[in-house]
Amino acid sequence: MSTLRVPQAVPSAAEDTEELRKAFAGWGTNEGLIISILGHRNAAQRKAIRHTYAETYGEDLLKALDKELTNDFERLVHLWTLDPAERDAFLANEATKRWTSSNQVLAEIASTRSSDQLHLARKAYHALYKRSLEEDVAHHTTGDFRKLLVPLVSSYRYEGDEVNLTLAKSEAKILHEKISDKAYNHEDLIRILTTRSKAQINATLNHYKNEYGTDIEEDLEADPKDEFLSLLWATIKGLTRPEIYFEKVLRLAISGHGTDEGALTRVIATRAEVDLKIIADEYHRRNSIPLDRAIVKDTSGDYEKLLLALTGHDDA
Repeated sequence: MSTLRVPQAVPSAAEDTEELRKAFAGWGTNEGLIISILGHRNAAQRKAIRHTYAETYGEDLLKALDKELTNDFERLVHLWTLDPAERDAFLANEATKRWTSSNQVLAEIASTRSSDQLHLARKAYHALYKRSLEEDVAHHTTGDFRKLLVPLVSSYRYEGDEVNLTLAKSEAKILHEKISDKAYNHEDLIRILTTRSKAQINATLNHYKNEYGTDIEEDLEADPKDEFLSLLWATIKGLTRPEIYFEKVLRLAISGHGTDEGALTRVIATRAEVDLKIIADEYHRRNSIPLDRAIVKDTSGDYEKLLLALTGHDDA
C-alpha cells in the first residue's frame, strides 16, 4: 500500500520540467518547489520528467539536482528520482563497495523484491556498472556471507500461491535439525531460503512453528552478536513479513543516539510506492507513536518535509 499522494490533475512532464528548471535558477534553490513536484509524482511520472528534462536541457535531472542540493535531502531526492530498478542497482552497488558483515542491504533487496523486480535490478546493474550484481557480491563478500548472498541475489523464484505441503513438512524438519545443530550455514538451509517461493517458505515456516512450538526467528535470535544469524533473520523476515523487517530498520534508525539517516532515507524512498502504509501501521503498533510524528521529532528542514511528503503527511 503506497503512501504517495499524487494530485488528480498532474501537470505534463514538460510543465514539471520547466518548473524544476525555475527552482534551480537565480540565487539559491527553491527546495519547496522541488518537493511539491517530485514528492507528488509516481515512478512513471518521475521517469517522464527525467526524460523530458534531458531532452529539453541536455542534462540529466539527477546531475542538476546533485549540483543544487546537499546532504540528506540531496540523497533522498536522488534515490527517489531514480527508476526503482536503477535505485536498487545503485543501493546494491553501494552495499558491495562498503561491504561489512553487519550490512543487510543486499539481503533486503534480494528478499523483499518480487522475482521480476530483482531481475530488473540485475539488468539495471549490468547497464550501470558493466558487471553483474552476482560477481560483485561474490567479489566483496567471504565465507558464510558469500554462501548465502550470491544465490540470494541470483534467485528467480516462482511467484504463485501453489505450495507443496509434503515438501513444507520435510523442509521444516531439515531447518529445525540444522538450527538445533547450530549448522546455520548448511547448504540445505541456504538452498531452501534462496530457491523456494515465498508461499512455499511461509508454508514451511508455519509447519516449523506448529511442529516444534517456536517461530524459526526465535530459534535464530539466540546470539544477537552473530552477524550471520542477523543476516539469516533479515532474509527470512524479508521473504515472509517485510513490514516487520522494515519496521525494525526504521525503529533502529530513529531511536537511540542520533538518527541513521541512511537507513531512514533508504526505507522511505524504496517503500513509499510499495507498502509504506503497512510498515507505518506496524511502526505505530510497535512504538505507540505514528511514523510521521517520529520523523518530525528526529529530522528537520527540507529533508523532513520530503520524508513527510513521501509518507503522505505533508501537513504533519
